[in-house]
Amino acid sequence: MENKRKIINDPVFGFINIPGEFIYNIIKHPYLQRLNRIRQLGLASFVYPGAQHTRLHHSIGAMYLTNEAVIQLRSKGHEITEEEAEGVIACILMHDIGHGPFSHVLENTLVTDIHHEEISFLLMNRINEEFNGRLDTCMAIFRDEYPKRFLHRLVSSQLDMDRLDYLRRDSFFTGVTEGNIGSARIIKMLNIKEDRLVVEEKGIYSIENFLMARRLMYWQVYLHKTSVAAEKMLINTLKRAKELAGKGVELFASPALRYFLYHPVDGTVFRNDPTAMEHFVNLDDNDIWSALKVWNNHPDKVLSVLSKGLVDRNLFKIEINTRPFQQEFLDDQIRKYALKFDIPIKDAAYFVASEEISTNMYNEADDSIDILYKNGETRDIADASDMLNIQLLSKKIRKYYFCFLRDSK
Repeated sequence: MENKRKIINDPVFGFINIPGEFIYNIIKHPYLQRLNRIRQLGLASFVYPGAQHTRLHHSIGAMYLTNEAVIQLRSKGHEITEEEAEGVIACILMHDIGHGPFSHVLENTLVTDIHHEEISFLLMNRINEEFNGRLDTCMAIFRDEYPKRFLHRLVSSQLDMDRLDYLRRDSFFTGVTEGNIGSARIIKMLNIKEDRLVVEEKGIYSIENFLMARRLMYWQVYLHKTSVAAEKMLINTLKRAKELAGKGVELFASPALRYFLYHPVDGTVFRNDPTAMEHFVNLDDNDIWSALKVWNNHPDKVLSVLSKGLVDRNLFKIEINTRPFQQEFLDDQIRKYALKFDIPIKDAAYFVASEEISTNMYNEADDSIDILYKNGETRDIADASDMLNIQLLSKKIRKYYFCFLRDSK
């Protein structure tokens, strides 16, 4: 980053101009810089070693695409004031600041009853106070409370700048070329009809490619079985650490991680106790890895085995089924671990994980992608496409995972 010219050399989009001093000050803010210590794809680097890019990389890329979208929409005669442009660009830039280490792992373990989007909003509110209310428009856009609702769709929808960046970026860094979408062409085809973000007819094939790429990236990268196994292993490790901390067992941890291990933290605590937020903004991937390295040698067998497995990449094995695994099957596996390690059944349960994962790539009822024709008519992509099997994309696919410690089945 060159401070003088305020240009970033991005490996995906090339040279990116930072649109204004205020946006530059947001990028410099400690809450944003923390994202430089959180990997975008969590534990996916166990599968794709190149996936080392961070959430800050992604946020800056999404900022660039949003600025490009604003330029395109203005060129087609739509009024977007400077305040609105600054607001929507700041909004997409900060949309991920509520993420904890390893993306969604923290939400399942150390913090309960609060989503990362709400944490993002709480942090935006803090930054807004520092900047004397200059983020009021940004926060209204984030909450979808701003009158021009298409601005919110640029930040959060089935065709938002968040998705356009992460598909391109994750494809680039993992080497999974199927995700390499035509983001520039999609943005050039954007338009507005009745306060809705639409895509001009010429862009229909780019949208078809976008939806197919998203489906492929989900099953090849985001829900890759090894990534899922590693995430379940980390979740079980942190849950075990939290249980031990609750019993007063001394564990190595940074001050930020220690707070979440030794205190019950839910949404109510987050909203009302500033201490929780102060520790949260100091928590990143490094805190977790440092603890895992030390927990390798902890006397608790469960914590040490799981921690060593993550550090040494001796990950859970995983089986996938089209039907749920029977409880009797799971109990049998747990008993084997209890005998092997001479530990109670309830402790041995940390060596397995079973979960249903489901996803659908397109849901027209949720927030449709509309195609704009030359006669002014708009049609949902599901109706407009003569090639894309929307039924396939909108069908909810369910897979059942069983993860378990290696060499003990």
